[in-house]
Amino acid sequence: MSALIHKRGVALITAMLITALTATLAAGLAWNSALDVRRTMVLLFHEQGIQIALGAESWMQNLLRDDLGESETDHLGELWASDLPGLPVESDTIQGAVMGKIEDLQGRFNVNNLIDANGEIDETVFEQFRRLLQVLELDPKFAGLTADWIDANQEAGFPDGAEDSIYTGFTPSYRTYNRPLSNVSELAALDGMDKASYDRLLPHITALPGRTAINVNTASAEVLMSLDENLDASTVEGLIAQREESGFASIVDTFSVLVTPEVFNLITESSSFFRLKAVVQIDTVRVTYFSILQRSPNGTVTTILRSLGTI
Repeated sequence: MSALIHKRGVALITAMLITALTATLAAGLAWNSALDVRRTMVLLFHEQGIQIALGAESWMQNLLRDDLGESETDHLGELWASDLPGLPVESDTIQGAVMGKIEDLQGRFNVNNLIDANGEIDETVFEQFRRLLQVLELDPKFAGLTADWIDANQEAGFPDGAEDSIYTGFTPSYRTYNRPLSNVSELAALDGMDKASYDRLLPHITALPGRTAINVNTASAEVLMSLDENLDASTVEGLIAQREESGFASIVDTFSVLVTPEVFNLITESSSFFRLKAVVQIDTVRVTYFSILQRSPNGTVTTILRSLGTI
């Protein structure tokens, strides 16, 4: 009798273990299935977010094209300079929103201007960059380091230059770029450039193809101060108040007496390069999309660079 009870007890425990294992396996399969579904939905929302951002880019291209037909100058009072408010994205399958802004990149200092068409340092531009660094309370040596980073030779400038002989001694080692930049993030690799310095410099610089002029209608106070050593904070404050949101009435009358002729040739009141930042939120998925747009004199707007997350 006791043997029979023992066998039944063993059978019951075995059955309970099998049931528990089956339940655990079923729960695991259900959890993995739920994760797979969620991953699929996240990927789907991400792809949908990119497509919506591309739609915003297309809309901005049309806006910039139409703007050129309405005005020969670019300033902060124009429609393209307004932030795109949060617009709902609604359909039978998704709920979300898209927002964005467009910025005139010619309101910034183009680091590629440091090297002229002959591959030599443009001294006028170089001195302007040094002044910008000083205005931002950064070490002026970064002007020489930047010029050496993008020039084609391996001759370190004196006294602030650095070429491969310096960077190959770092751990990990690397080499200078030795060509015009397509992204200013390259400057984070300069000798002595820390994150705080880079973050302070970043809003005022850009890397555009070819040599470009600075649009004084959209330039920051710091960039305006870099145009001439006599442009102090109070003078630039007056200039910004003068331009307000409609731009300067005449950059010739305003700047010809404030800057040297060499610098005056480096400024403009219209722009060809703009940066779009579009943010798309679908469910819990957030897509941050950047693109650089180039507008030709005939109004054609072309995307020359796209990036997700940073640019």
